[in-house]
Amino acid sequence: MKSLLLEIGTEEIPAGYIESALQALSSTLLQKMTDFRIEYGNAKVYGTPRRLSVEVQNVADKQKSLTSEVMGPPEKVGFDNNGNPTTAAMKFAEKVGVSVNALTVKETDKGRYVCARVAERGLATRTLLKTMLPEVILATPFPKTMKWAELNITFARPIHYIVALLGNQIIPFEVGDTKSGRYTFGHYFMQPKKLRISSPEDYVSILKNAHVVVDFEERRKLVEKEINKAAQTVGGKVFPDEELIDINKNLVEYPIATAGKFDKEFLEIPGEILVTAMRKHQKYFAVVDDKNNLMPSFIAVNNTRTKDMNLVATGHERVLRARLADAQFFFKSDVEESMDEWVERLKGVLFQAKLGSMYEKVQRIQKIAAYLADVSGQKSNIKKQILRAAWLCKADLESQVVYEFPDLQGVMGRSYALIKKESEAVAAAIEEHYRPTYSGGPLPKTVIGALIGIADKIDSICGFFSVGLIPTGASDPYALRRQGIGIIQIMHDKGFSFSLRELIEKSLSIYG
Repeated sequence: MKSLLLEIGTEEIPAGYIESALQALSSTLLQKMTDFRIEYGNAKVYGTPRRLSVEVQNVADKQKSLTSEVMGPPEKVGFDNNGNPTTAAMKFAEKVGVSVNALTVKETDKGRYVCARVAERGLATRTLLKTMLPEVILATPFPKTMKWAELNITFARPIHYIVALLGNQIIPFEVGDTKSGRYTFGHYFMQPKKLRISSPEDYVSILKNAHVVVDFEERRKLVEKEINKAAQTVGGKVFPDEELIDINKNLVEYPIATAGKFDKEFLEIPGEILVTAMRKHQKYFAVVDDKNNLMPSFIAVNNTRTKDMNLVATGHERVLRARLADAQFFFKSDVEESMDEWVERLKGVLFQAKLGSMYEKVQRIQKIAAYLADVSGQKSNIKKQILRAAWLCKADLESQVVYEFPDLQGVMGRSYALIKKESEAVAAAIEEHYRPTYSGGPLPKTVIGALIGIADKIDSICGFFSVGLIPTGASDPYALRRQGIGIIQIMHDKGFSFSLRELIEKSLSIYG
């Protein structure tokens, strides 16, 4: 048994495409091998922005032979009264490729029929892979694909080369105008020359020596090691962000981190804006001190080691300064405006074409939240805070910061509410009412945030169902399932006990 290696070398593929494409590529390949009765062992995927690879171990040299039973004509038609084969039996034997003497008679529910056992000899795996691999490559799904030259094929990015080996033998085929072979390429800048792959077992080590780390876990650990080392050079530590580590590992083939600095004046901006501005567009890591306060520093992960990394850091600093200056301007402009004015401007923000504006949604949330305050037995002073928080819960959608960084909705609402001297309870509820924002995510901590969260979610569910926008088994674009589950989780977490049926009826009655 031998190992199979398939590598597709391309122009740079977007980071978000890589891992899902590799899982699909591997799954399709293994399914086809199963369908063709080719035995195999473990499979592993490798990938960088410039290559997608699958290695399958212990692949059988041939597909398994198959013996099947084929039914022919009835016994009376196949044999005469003396038991001699008729022309019909001879034609049947010739058709299935067996000797007439090998024919037997089998008793079935429909009577006695002529039967033949046919053995299908297994073909060489390498022969089958010649036609199988091009189909597997072109079946790889991507959110968006490209066509190039005058070829009638599509892929995430133009294909430059293909490595296809079974053991030490090339599997010859062609995709578009690219022929398969045994040559790959090293790092685009640090070692761009051709590299000969003798066998699949050498693949990872050969590329590693050419400054390409194709193993995802190894590259992720390298990113972590590099950013932590860079953070120490500026006397801090990396602000935790597991998702950003995963993003960066798929942006580079060989991670090299460098630390940069920005002006201390930008620290007057809320930390959430700083962190988001750094990670959203530039994919930079924030740096904090021992007390977890943000420092005027950042970490960038590069794909190339240069002679002067300080020059690289200066380039990153110049780009980030422009980003932070924009964020600072947006924040200062927002602070000068009233949150009540933002709520009024929500009249021009569409919630859904058939369900009106965000302003109308805010009004409905207020009414439902007031109802929930009554049925859950809240005190009058809390009810006033519930109504105020419900009124302001969507206000930050009209802020310039949230327009630029949509992920900060709710978070900026809390910050602006505190700046405008709203109570801490109201400010916290504005942020918390979106929770849970994902499956298994944190729930609202405060009662006010929990009640407004339920009001917001039940309004969306009833509204979308009422206009026929109902989730299906394959599609839930408005996340109504998650919102329904969120209501149950919040009620359970806070110990609320009220009728869901009556809550639904109340919500529908407000739509009218």
